[in-house]
Amino acid sequence: MAGQEGDGTVPESDRAEARADWAGALLDQLRPSGRDPGRVVAWLADTVGGAVCVLDAQGTVLAGRRIPVEPELIGAITAGRIASASLEDAGRHLRLVRVELPPPATTGVLAVVRPEPFDRRTAEVVNHAASVLELLLRARESTAAGIRLKRAASDLRLAILQLLMVQDIVAARRVAAGLWPGLLDTDAASVYVAETHSRERDRLAEDCLDATGERALVVRCPAVDEHVIIVLPDEAEARRLRTLVDSRPGSFLGGSVRQALAATATAYGQAVSALAVARFRPEQSAVYAERTHPELLMDPAGLRAWSSRLLRPLDTLPHHTRAELLATTRLGLEFTAVSAAKVLGVSRNTVRARMDRVESLLGTDFSDLTVRAAVHLALNTEESHGETERPGGRPTRPELGDLLAGPALRTWSQELLARLDTDGRDLRRTLRTWLAAGANAERAAQSLGVHAQTVRDHVRGAEPVLERQLLAAGSDLYEVVLAHLALGELTPPALTGRPA
Repeated sequence: MAGQEGDGTVPESDRAEARADWAGALLDQLRPSGRDPGRVVAWLADTVGGAVCVLDAQGTVLAGRRIPVEPELIGAITAGRIASASLEDAGRHLRLVRVELPPPATTGVLAVVRPEPFDRRTAEVVNHAASVLELLLRARESTAAGIRLKRAASDLRLAILQLLMVQDIVAARRVAAGLWPGLLDTDAASVYVAETHSRERDRLAEDCLDATGERALVVRCPAVDEHVIIVLPDEAEARRLRTLVDSRPGSFLGGSVRQALAATATAYGQAVSALAVARFRPEQSAVYAERTHPELLMDPAGLRAWSSRLLRPLDTLPHHTRAELLATTRLGLEFTAVSAAKVLGVSRNTVRARMDRVESLLGTDFSDLTVRAAVHLALNTEESHGETERPGGRPTRPELGDLLAGPALRTWSQELLARLDTDGRDLRRTLRTWLAAGANAERAAQSLGVHAQTVRDHVRGAEPVLERQLLAAGSDLYEVVLAHLALGELTPPALTGRPA
């Protein structure tokens, strides 16, 4: 039986005032601070003095607490045969109103039950509440769809970065072409890493996207919660990134030199290295090209010949397998296996297995810090210059010692390490002992007769002096190792490599 309407004895002015009260309260639910279907349901239940819920066509509760409703009645309303229904059953009064839902549900029912009949006021409140719920449910689905779209785009950007890291440029371009046409229509790019507090990382990533539009690949780093990785095909965008970081206290930016897309992993390592320098600079940013690097002071032809000979055992592998192993080893030498795995999108066991295979093929021992520095040098040389062509005549056979003995490199090494001599704590001795111990603070502390924490403090104190990050493995640490090797302050590594 339908609920009774009002008896007409209430003055029109009072009814208008009452209507304004509940209408205003209902409109408040659409304010930005509200917009929650659950709050509207709770407000409606309180306003009509009953229980309220929203059901889909199958009777699943979308909001509120379940109210028993006959499935046939729900089906009649959701199918469009009737728009609403009111009935009395066992002392309760039930009102059902059709509600348009976002896909895939499309239609549902607002069910309201109370002990008193529905008069004109309460019926009107229910009908208007149904309209507000439609808006909020659609808005919620639209917001959820937007979040899913953003998440999918973020996942695609990460996938593109991971393909670039393993030198699969064709696949990276194919993935990018669907959403960001022209993004990778270049042979070279720079990589930047922006750092901020982890709680601010998402906002920084969005600001980087806004600043560069679709002209850069912006990725939330999967390995470091504070980092955002930006691949810049157009170096002009770097100015916007510097301005963005400069306006944020506690944020820093490190950039690589422009590299071939196939050298994205190397560029990433350079950006992380530059980021360590940026932390000590008032402008909060630094570029890797701003300082001299030891490989630039070595004989170029000799360096390429040595690198080619060291890596020759890998030449028997299929090209894609070789590229995958080398790309993984580059990242594994720059970062921990866990971080490299997150960047590449594989398991840490996969990273370790690939590096073990390279280690076995090269006949080297990656537990030796000097070996890691030497292999890192060879890998970066090949990536910068490509696989060296085999000479037609008698091949040159330079050794690592020959490359390190050049006067330019020795001068650079002396000037670099001499920066430490002004510190009264004898940072240079601590650093040399720590490197000789394989960057192990405990073993170095035993040799020096001090506490391990003292060793770590000394190494950390050397970082701003050398403008290099030492406690984390990577290019900075290996450069300092090469400087010590060039001056004869470390034992040269035992490297095999097959004859040419």
